Amino acid sequence: MSAFIQHVKESYNELVNKVTWPTWPNLLGSTRVVIVASIIITLIIFVMDSIALQITGFIYNL
Repeated sequence: MSAFIQHVKESYNELVNKVTWPTWPNLLGSTRVVIVASIIITLIIFVMDSIALQITGFIYNL
């Protein structure tokens, strides 16, 4: 049990004293990039799925 407590203390110390946290503007900028990239990837997958649906529909209707 003491090993677990030691691990928690060391983890807390590292998070508080050694980790460099991003500034609020950096965090907002990164969040915007992730949201835009997610939307673009979603649209690309949607277009690919629509094309595949049209192709398979054409093939099955032959």
